[in-house]
Amino acid sequence: MNAPNKSGWKPQMEVADATGEAVTNTGNRALMLEEPLLFEIGHAETTGVDLPEIDPAAPSRLGGLKREEPIGLVGLTEPETVRHYTRLSRQNYGIDLGFFPLGSCTMKHNPRLNEKMARLPGFADVHPLQPVSTVQGALEVMNELAHWLLDLTGMNAVAMSPKAGAHGELCGILSIRAALEARGDAREVVLVPESAHGTNPATAAFANYRVENIPATPQGRVDLEALKARLGPDVAAVMITNPNTCGLFEPDLREISDAVHEAGGFVYCDGANFNAIVGRVRPGDLGVDAMHINLHKTFSTPHGGGGPGSGPVVLSEALAPFMPLPYTARTKDGVVHLIEEEQADDFAREHFGGEMSSFGRMTAFHGQMGMFTRALTYMLSHGADGLKQVAEDAVLNANYILRSLEDLLHAPYADSGPCMHEALFGDKDFGNGLSTLDLAKGMIDEGFHPMTVYFPLVVHGAMLVEPTETESKASIDQFITAFRSLAERAIAGDESLKQAPYFAPRRRLDETAAARKPKLKWEAPEA
Repeated sequence: MNAPNKSGWKPQMEVADATGEAVTNTGNRALMLEEPLLFEIGHAETTGVDLPEIDPAAPSRLGGLKREEPIGLVGLTEPETVRHYTRLSRQNYGIDLGFFPLGSCTMKHNPRLNEKMARLPGFADVHPLQPVSTVQGALEVMNELAHWLLDLTGMNAVAMSPKAGAHGELCGILSIRAALEARGDAREVVLVPESAHGTNPATAAFANYRVENIPATPQGRVDLEALKARLGPDVAAVMITNPNTCGLFEPDLREISDAVHEAGGFVYCDGANFNAIVGRVRPGDLGVDAMHINLHKTFSTPHGGGGPGSGPVVLSEALAPFMPLPYTARTKDGVVHLIEEEQADDFAREHFGGEMSSFGRMTAFHGQMGMFTRALTYMLSHGADGLKQVAEDAVLNANYILRSLEDLLHAPYADSGPCMHEALFGDKDFGNGLSTLDLAKGMIDEGFHPMTVYFPLVVHGAMLVEPTETESKASIDQFITAFRSLAERAIAGDESLKQAPYFAPRRRLDETAAARKPKLKWEAPEA
């Protein structure tokens, strides 16, 4: 290996030329260029820009915060900087590059119309500290979106402030806690079925509840009798996911809700998989008391969106008075207002039949305006019938994948009827010690992002695949062909899969060491 250059960056590998002599190779793979860190290609003693000289006699405004040692940041020219980030971007994989089969995460196409609307002046530059009187248009958008969510779910109220799905879960559970406290009921247990979303028990525990598990039936659904047997005066709520993480609809949810309500508890429904039933089933009609909605999963907003995400929470009549403040509402004067604590009781008496008993605020501001605008644009461009077709197409695509692979791969619930928007497989028949992880790494070599692996935990070596409604039959067929090829190799015990991926920018990493001993700081190599 040649000596490192001045910055410390070393060439990546050595190869032999025609004479057998070792020569240095760049580490590049054709046009997939190897890219070192900024610290390895720049120099702290140089800069890519001209800055005015600082008068050493000029007074400092930094006080005790003045830097005493060089900061050590590297300087790069503009071409170096642009090339660095462009090369890194070419190593990304996203929904705009290809099929994204992650199950439960619903990596939907983000329509460019939505992006255009979110960039309109007045939406893109709205500031949370503006006077309410100057953001009437933004409040109208929020209120219109809220009404769509209420219509689609059949619920009575919606909290728009939660910033993500897990944040929305916490909002729902805190609303339930507030309702129980209001009636002097100190319940301490939340029941979570095995088939529920993985964040549910964490949310309940964070809210200081004790979590107890409810088993699944061999058909992958909630064991109704086991749940009924556990209900009692100590159970505050049941957190259920419908459709569940086995990719199946829970047909007993109405009966579950009735039993929980009779026992004095509440029903929280995880809305992560609402994309499978939007326009087809209203959770409110199934007795749900609270449900968060992932706008990125069901209504096509980007994951994160370059800022706060959004996880609105719809609430039943029983929980509406306990929702967080503030929220939007159209009053008798026809104007949309942001209802704060001082107006809450009057509004609650008019709309909920009693005083407001909010548990407080979830966040300082409604900061996710871009997500609201994108989601409402998606709803208005599809209409109610179009959203119903979205769910139907998502379910159709998932069942096409399930039935195309069930003859080869272990599909534990294939006999339980049609799946919803995601198909579930296991690694039961893999040979020679090969695992789901090996197949997933092989998927990278085929040009696909791997599916969700090892989740849900109720299936050994789980592979959860969700095509979404936006994939064409041609793209799904290409994925199925690659999946079948890899599965055949795994079943045959092809040891080469244990070293996959071969063609990615990096070979297989030690993921356990990466998680337990991450290197978070760059250190210059010793001279």
